[in-house]
Amino acid sequence: MVGYRNGETLRRPLRRPLRRSAPRRSRHHAVMAYDEELAERVRCLVGTEEGLTEKRMFGGLAFLIHGHMSVAASGQGGLLVRVDPDESDALIDGSSAEAMIMRGRPMTGWLRVPGAALEADADLARWVRTGVTYARSLPPKG
Repeated sequence: MVGYRNGETLRRPLRRPLRRSAPRRSRHHAVMAYDEELAERVRCLVGTEEGLTEKRMFGGLAFLIHGHMSVAASGQGGLLVRVDPDESDALIDGSSAEAMIMRGRPMTGWLRVPGAALEADADLARWVRTGVTYARSLPPKG
């Protein structure tokens, strides 16, 4: 087989990249959206932070400070909070927060706070402040 490019005959055939289609989802497969009201409440708390960006991640909406996730309105409900790994256990004790589980493993430095524990503005503000403070302590991503 001979391939042609710009009218020239090539010694070997052109190779075209394989096109892979996105996996098909069943029409019965529901994708849970994050809590938009919670995301707006978080946005009100972090809206003036320097280096703030929002990004859809992990099925939710993440709020990043200089490229580091601080908190996210989770697609599974509630809030994901990034914390100092050395403080994870202390923050879990006496609160409704629990370690975030990903692929069956607890993720040190990441907490999941259920939505019911965030109804009071002061509680939400405390968790958001915890996540933002830790994210601000990390060197900015390039």
